[in-house]
Amino acid sequence: MGILAERVRDLLDVEFDETQMTLRFTDGGLATAPIWWYPRLQNATPEQRRNWLLSGAGRGIHWPDIDEDLAIAGILEGRMAPGVVAR
Repeated sequence: MGILAERVRDLLDVEFDETQMTLRFTDGGLATAPIWWYPRLQNATPEQRRNWLLSGAGRGIHWPDIDEDLAIAGILEGRMAPGVVAR
């Protein structure tokens, strides 16, 4: 199994601050992405951001309050939400 597949499977937590989203993995690793890459998350309340679930057999993250789904692999690969233009 490749490193990316292991990372996807082992997500522990998702955290936010004013400018970024941080994925925490069970091995202690971190991955960050600017929150502006994901406008629904940027516009969500802190409570809505904290309400997330693993989806797709652990390969995705779902935020039911804002109907947002992101693939963990996409975040790790640096993919922005569709339609977002790089700053």
